[in-house]
Parts: sequence; C-alpha cells; structure tokens
Amino acid sequence: MDLNILIVGIYFLFLIAIGWMFRTFTSTTSDYFRGGGNMLWWMVGATAFMTQFSAWTFTGAAGKAYNDGFAVAVIFLANAFGYLMNYLYFAPKFRQLRVVTVIEAIRMRFGKGNEQVFTWSGMPNSVVSAGVWLNALAIIASGIFGFDMTTTIIATGAVVLIMSVTGGSWAVIASDFMQMVIIMAVTVTCAVVAIIHGGGVGEIVSNFPVDEGASFVSGNNLNYVSIFGIWAIFIFLKQFSITNNMLNSYRYLAAKDSNNAKKAALLACVLMTIGPMIWFMPSWFIAGQGVDLAAIYPEQGSKAADFAYLYFVEQYMPAGMVGLLIAAMFAATMSSMDSGLNRNSGIFVKNFYEPILRPNATEKELVAVSKITSTCFGIAIILVALFINSLKGLSLFDTMMYVGALIGFPMTIPAFCGFFIKKTPDWAGWGTLVVGGIVSYVVGFVVTADMVEGWFGLNELTGREWSDVKVALGLLSHVVFTAGFFVMSTLFYKPLSEERQKDVDKFFNNLETPLISESDAQKALDNKQRRMLGTLIAVAGVGVMCMFLLPNPLWGRFIFVLCGSIVMGVGLLLVKAVDDKVENKDELASEN
Repeated sequence: MDLNILIVGIYFLFLIAIGWMFRTFTSTTSDYFRGGGNMLWWMVGATAFMTQFSAWTFTGAAGKAYNDGFAVAVIFLANAFGYLMNYLYFAPKFRQLRVVTVIEAIRMRFGKGNEQVFTWSGMPNSVVSAGVWLNALAIIASGIFGFDMTTTIIATGAVVLIMSVTGGSWAVIASDFMQMVIIMAVTVTCAVVAIIHGGGVGEIVSNFPVDEGASFVSGNNLNYVSIFGIWAIFIFLKQFSITNNMLNSYRYLAAKDSNNAKKAALLACVLMTIGPMIWFMPSWFIAGQGVDLAAIYPEQGSKAADFAYLYFVEQYMPAGMVGLLIAAMFAATMSSMDSGLNRNSGIFVKNFYEPILRPNATEKELVAVSKITSTCFGIAIILVALFINSLKGLSLFDTMMYVGALIGFPMTIPAFCGFFIKKTPDWAGWGTLVVGGIVSYVVGFVVTADMVEGWFGLNELTGREWSDVKVALGLLSHVVFTAGFFVMSTLFYKPLSEERQKDVDKFFNNLETPLISESDAQKALDNKQRRMLGTLIAVAGVGVMCMFLLPNPLWGRFIFVLCGSIVMGVGLLLVKAVDDKVENKDELASEN
C-alpha cells in the first residue's frame, strides 16, 4: 500500500475515534448544532479559525501566492482584522444572543417572515462555498493519488459527509482543534524548510519574479497598481462585514460564556495574523526558483498554479509528509464543509421543520431529521463541486472571491446593520436581500470590462485587473445601494405590534446582558473537555513522532520529531490545565 494512503487511513481512524468518544456529549439539537453552548475558548477559537481555513488555502490561495506574491495575504490579514473586531466588541455580543441557530436571532430582530426568507436564502451561499472547498480538496487528493477528479470529488465528499453527519458539533469542534494544532505544526515546518532552501526570507522575496513596474506586494499582471489598492480596501471591508454580523455569529454560539467567546476571537485573530507568512512561503519559494507548474501539470490548464504547495511538499519534504498534510487537509475541509452541512441542517430543523411542520416534535426526532437533512446538503455540495470542476477556465481563487462578493456580502448587510439601527420596519430585512440580489445580478452579468474601461477612460484591463475590479465594484455597489436601502427604510418605520416589540426588546436586552457560566457542573464539563482532547492530541503527537522511523535522511526524520513535539506539547498542556480542585470536589460529592 502507498505510504501516503496508509497515513491518511490511520488519520481517518483517529478522527472516527474522536467522534466515538464525544458521542456521549450529544443528546439534544442544542448539543448537535452548538455543543450545548458549553465549550471552552480554545475549542471555539479553533473552530472560528478553521471555518476560514480549508484545502482552498493550499490550492486556490497558494496558486494566487505563486502568481502574485503577497497579494493573497491581504485576504487573511483582513480576516485577522475581522477577528480583532470580534475580540474588541462583537464576539461577546454574539454569545449573548442566547440562541441555538443564528436564524433565531434574525427572527427576534426582524420577525417570523424574515426567519423563513433568511432560512432559505442563506443556504445556497454556504453550499456553493462548501463546493469550492471540496473541489480544492479533490485537486490535492487527485494530484497525490493520481485518481480522476470526478471520482475523487465523489469519494472525498462521501467521506466528509459521513464524518460530519455522524459526529455532531462536539466531535466536529473537538476535531477542529486537533486539525488546527497539526496543520500549524506541519505548515511551520514546511515554511522553515522553504526558508532554509531559499536562503532566508529576504532572498525568497527578492527572487520572486515580478513584471516591470510591479512588486512582490502588489503582484503581477497589473497595468494599474491603484486597482490592487482599491481591491485590498474593499477586501478588508468585506471580511470585516462577513466576520461581524448575526449570520456568522454561529462561530461563538458554542462558547460557554461571554468571556470565553471573546478569548476565542483573540485566538483566531492571532492565528490568522501569523498564518499567511507561514502558509505561502513555499509558494513564494517555488515561484522564485522559476518552476513552471503549467509544464509540470499540463492537464490542469489555467489551474496548474493551484498545485504550487503540493509540488513543494512532494519535492522538498521528507517521505510521509505528503500523507500527513493531505490527512490534515481532509479534516480541515471537513470542518469548513460543516458550515454547509451541520449549520444549514440546524437552520432547516430549528427554523422551518420544528416551527412550521412539527411544532411538537421530540428532541430525538429532531436529531434524526438533522442527520437526514445534513445528508441531503452533502449531496448538493458534491454536485456543486463537480460543476465547479467543469469550469476549466475559472480559477478557484476567482470563484471564491465572486461567491463572497456577489452572494455572501449582500446577505451580511441587514444582519450587520440590524445590530445598530433599531427603528426599521420588518420588511427592511427581506427587502435588503432583494435589492442585494438585483445589485449582484447587474454587477455579475450586465457590467462588462469594456463598460468599466469606458467609464473611467482606462486602457484594456488585464484578466487579473478585471477580476479585482469586478470584486471591488460588487462590494462598492452593495455598500452604496444595498446598505443604502436598509438605512433609507428607517424613513418608513412605524411602531411595531406589542408582540413584535417584545421580541425586538429581548434581542437588544440579550445583547447588553453578559453571560457568565461558573457552575460546578460546567467546571466538571470543562475538565472533561481538557482531559479527553488533551489525551487524544498527545497521542496524535506521539504518532507523528513515530514517523521518525520512516526511511528518510536524518534531517527529514527530525522534521517529524519537531512536528510531533509541537502537537504532543499542546496536548500535555491541556491535560495539565485540568482543575484538580474540581476533581477532588466531585470525588467527595460521590462519596457522600
């Protein structure tokens, strides 16, 4: 059996063990969808980080780094800025909403009609995004194992589907933390190797190939550097909006209290800040070496650059590292796809099935329906990934940017503005979505490069410039027209009914009321989380260290020792953090 396949298989067995060990934590829909709101900050922070992280980072984003240098890091630094705002203000507020699904918060703020509108309109965005992530994972898997892309998408999608459906949020978030530790350990060692081979960070940057008049920061294929600056500004705006609105508050609903939600946001911010310098160093190094990926992967056409990271790991890392990396990518994509499975399933069950179809349904029935619904969404994601794969001329990077700017961003506007603008009619919620849909259609299908060139008196735009302009134009149009519509709706505000006003008052009262969780039962559950996950991660670290035995040069063997030591060290720190006072108190209580 191929060594890489064996490593992936062992890793999957380990993930299944996590699901099995955490199965006892799930008995209700609240447990299944948000861990019962009882999780510690380091678990919540890991999943907040991992939802913005998938195999796409090592394919589409790595390809962008190979072609255009530092430009891709703007997206991740914008994510870090968004998480910083989470830490400073939004994360505690999100947890204080005191809901199981984000659409319950929409219902309190905008009424039952908007509950259904947002329930059904939000699903396509997350399904398409998950399809992009699955396609990115299939690119890596097919490149390593040599399988057909269609077969790989179906097979990997099925594996991810099974793991996501059966585990519930406890297993998924617990595995997110382990994925975060292992991926950071693996990518740090890859970056170190790239820096050593490249003669230092300064040499890698100076060797990066740039067009005349271009730079490592702005990248290539630009006639107008100002377009890059405009794009970067709007990317920061987009990521700020995406990470700081009700629809994406689900990241913090699992935290045990307000303070843990805040610390979780800080962890995600720190990881997202240092991440780009680590993740993209191999791509920058490969580009500086003059490696022609299009010649090495001719069958991939314009997507050949997406194989930059894979090429580095295959050529410069010790035997077995590819298998470890692909295993971590599988798991990371699983956690990202969970937003298209577990979260969508939760919204469907809690905001449509239960209130509309089965108001008296038992928790057992709701959990069963949740798993069936997750399966249906999983099949839809696989079909989307197959469709994206058929678009040979569209890069994964551009696909992700279009989805975010034209589908995801307009949905965040009422979910963000509704936090601060109180006196709006209920129809402002769904009305803003309608306006956003019209704006996205015009920007996506009506406006052309020739039109933009004529408006601003520009010479012919390059392919990259048109992609950047299209994203920036979409975001600007939504800020002006979509957000403008929401603000203008205040002119038509009329006093709400008594019942609706109670819901709105409850929404804003919850936002202002801190949540504190310090019961003995919660402390005991905290210890259980630390011990179980700490033990699992320590064992995983030992497993990685055992890869020292693989037939590699001495430096390659010590790469695995370094990785394993980082992972095991984190696990031991968690076990050490167990509060013995709580343990002793529980023992005395059981004796009495």
